[in-house]
Amino acid sequence: MSHQEKFRFVVHEHHARQLHYDLRLEINGVLKSWALPKGPSMNPSEKRLAILVKDHPLDYAGFEGIIPAGLSGAGPVVVWDEGQYAVVAERHPRDAFRAGKMVLELFGRTLKGGFTLFRMKGRGPENWLFVKRKDAYSRPAWRLEMVLTEQRRAELTERVPPCDTS
Repeated sequence: MSHQEKFRFVVHEHHARQLHYDLRLEINGVLKSWALPKGPSMNPSEKRLAILVKDHPLDYAGFEGIIPAGLSGAGPVVVWDEGQYAVVAERHPRDAFRAGKMVLELFGRTLKGGFTLFRMKGRGPENWLFVKRKDAYSRPAWRLEMVLTEQRRAELTERVPPCDTS
């Protein structure tokens, strides 16, 4: 894997109307983004719905803060995991994305090893699945843990100026 080009990825924990996680992969100078309603998993038997959403700029990868009320996605956002990824089989991420199947190797703090992200046939272009492949990093008993604590939420609130809704 060391000869493959690596790109940035981030997973945001996003407390909007409903808690979800956003998987973001650097592709063609933007962060292609998928909402993961149940979050990622290190258990290969768990297939996670990944809904393709709007692209984000690369500098959004490090964003942590509170999206103000009245804006799309209002609520706290924190970086849950981040790192680099490579596309297996020497494909460029843009080509794998266009083909609707991305076989990935993730090098994150939490998400490590092989994953497959693929478009669901007959379910529209936005519906994908994100699945952990069986490898040395697989954890069948793995449980998703939130990183946003009440203390962290207070810190985020202090950093963001109040939103004028009048």
